[in-house]
Amino acid sequence: MIRRNIITSSLAAAVLLGGIGVASPAFAVDSLRVIAPAAPGGGWDQTARALEAAVNTGGLAKSVAVENVPGAGGTIGLAQLADREKGNGNVLMVSGLVMVGAIITNKAPVTLEQVTPIARLTGEYEVVVVPAASELKSMADLIAKLKADTASVSWGGGSAGGTDHILAGLIAKESGADLTKLNYIPFSGGGEALAAILGGHVTAGVSGYSEWEGQIVSGELRALAISSPERVEGIDVPTLKEQGIDVELANWRGIVAPPDLDDAEKAELLKIVDAAVKTDSWKATLAQKKWTDLYLPGDEFAELVTLETARTTEILKSVGLTQ
Repeated sequence: MIRRNIITSSLAAAVLLGGIGVASPAFAVDSLRVIAPAAPGGGWDQTARALEAAVNTGGLAKSVAVENVPGAGGTIGLAQLADREKGNGNVLMVSGLVMVGAIITNKAPVTLEQVTPIARLTGEYEVVVVPAASELKSMADLIAKLKADTASVSWGGGSAGGTDHILAGLIAKESGADLTKLNYIPFSGGGEALAAILGGHVTAGVSGYSEWEGQIVSGELRALAISSPERVEGIDVPTLKEQGIDVELANWRGIVAPPDLDDAEKAELLKIVDAAVKTDSWKATLAQKKWTDLYLPGDEFAELVTLETARTTEILKSVGLTQ
């Protein structure tokens, strides 16, 4: 009877989605909580609230609320999800590549592979920049300097073990530089990193494109490369790959659920998220915030988490950030 109801619900949703758009399909989840494992205002919180709005406007659950559980790069929220919410099919949590790094550097007792991956949602590609007055005119110049004396190239970016640090390590590894001498300087915010770059206190900066878009467009910063697999429409910056550096990296954000869900519960949550990302509300948020749609559902997302965990672990060990 349960299986028949789920199938009927799925068919009803498909008809509605294929006709006039998302319109209150009869999903089995009545009350949905979305955990943002960070304080209000940041990227994970914004993602959680954008998903909340999409679920509400799409009529995908009778009620939905965001709960903030900040701390330790999201690993406090992750531990809560894995322990207190085990088997609860009414809960989702925002995660991302930053959490992968935090799990490794904090030696967290719970990993993303111990919960239930639902889908990757969005991402932002990273840029490598130098001040306009820099003698480095291209990635080839930067790589040559890096290979000649790895420690002489100082990289400015966000927190140690975060996406910026990971990209610097990946570039150094692919270039054949000495990873044990990677000179990465973490800053607590984009403003501090920007000041250090413009002031010539670091050789190069690494961050998401939107962080320094204004300075790149104005010419204060020279963008040497972007970490996307191919050129991004509207951004006149060459990729690392087209410059001979076989590296791509997205600072992705995704959705996970508690462990120990049965197949029907997992399918129901995936169905809700899949419908949410098709709503006008979600699409408007992507456009407004300039988030790149990197939707990757189910098993494909689970495979990505495994690959990203392995790659990040290797890089952070190689640069001496963790054992």
